[in-house]
Amino acid sequence: MNDSSWGAPPQAGYGGRSDRGPFQGAGPAGPAYDARDAHGPSQTRPMPIVPDVPAHGGEQDGRGSAAAGGPPFHRPAPPQTPYGTPPPPGAHQYPGAQPQKPEPMPEPAAAQPAPAPSSGPPPKKSAGRDLGAAIGVGVGLGVVIVASLFFVKAAFVGVIAVAVVVGLWELTSRLQERKDIRAPLVPLALGGAAMVVAGYLRGTQGAWVAMALTALAVLVWRMTQPPENYLKDVTAGVFAAFYVPFLATFVALMLAADDGPWRVLTFLILTVVSDTGAYAVGWRFGRHKLAPRISPGKTREGLVGAVGFAMVAGALCMHFLVDDGKWWQGLLLGLAVAATATLGDLGESMIKRDLGIKDMGTLLPGHGGIMDRLDSLLPTAPVVWLLLVAFVGSG
Repeated sequence: MNDSSWGAPPQAGYGGRSDRGPFQGAGPAGPAYDARDAHGPSQTRPMPIVPDVPAHGGEQDGRGSAAAGGPPFHRPAPPQTPYGTPPPPGAHQYPGAQPQKPEPMPEPAAAQPAPAPSSGPPPKKSAGRDLGAAIGVGVGLGVVIVASLFFVKAAFVGVIAVAVVVGLWELTSRLQERKDIRAPLVPLALGGAAMVVAGYLRGTQGAWVAMALTALAVLVWRMTQPPENYLKDVTAGVFAAFYVPFLATFVALMLAADDGPWRVLTFLILTVVSDTGAYAVGWRFGRHKLAPRISPGKTREGLVGAVGFAMVAGALCMHFLVDDGKWWQGLLLGLAVAATATLGDLGESMIKRDLGIKDMGTLLPGHGGIMDRLDSLLPTAPVVWLLLVAFVGSG
């Protein structure tokens, strides 16, 4: 046996016939083969046999051996990387494959700095109107009302009549501007003033007669104009006659009693206290809306404040101001005033929402118009008059 046959490089692929070896199907010569023979039978699995691969940049001859007689080049095992992740840059690739570049990771979004908490005090609630002007106008009106009420009753009747006429003017003007409704102002103003005087002089019968004549005058007056929108205009005119002067006539009915000034003063105090209690409590503690679609500023807490303030004021007024009045009657009177004043305010708010306006006028700074002050007084007047007649008589 030629010793050179064990260590010579193979002339054919692994597992093929060697031209120089003495045995058919002899294994290839090489370090792996020599080591196996030197140490005896292997106890591990042999490495898989792979074909020769040319070195990078070399040329392969027809027999599959490396060019220029170089040593055989074994295909390296693929890099072991976690499943589904690309190999790191520079890792061994299969021959002829393009190196894979790792995809750039998206840059993390810059963290937005959290807004610094305000170190100042929390913003105060806005009162929603000029309180200084509102208080000044209210005090001025109170002086005029009290002076006319206790010195000359007839002067107070004149104050009611003037307020009615101005209120009618504001209401009819807004109807014409916003809805093109032309309720006749002249018969309404004359009939409204006559209604107040008739109620003071002739009682309820005089008030009803004046109301009927005023409605008839509205129908006739509108006939002097084209017939288009006649029904709409006269309907608005009759509504205005009932809403403003007729309801105000019950104040004149209260004034006609022997203790009339004190009854009127009780009526005014309870209505003002109810509005003030609702405003103060609602502004400070209001959280739950009472009627958000009609008047977003009113709250249930404000209604509770109105009821509580009015009941306390009613008990005091009935005990100290009204002849033969009882404190418990004042509680009921205050409860009724709080309910009707709130409904009256909501009623006028409904009208203003329909017209698309905030105030009926601008005559009273801090308050709006005359109608914005009469909104809670008008529907409360007949209720107070009726309860006082039931409790202590007509006087």
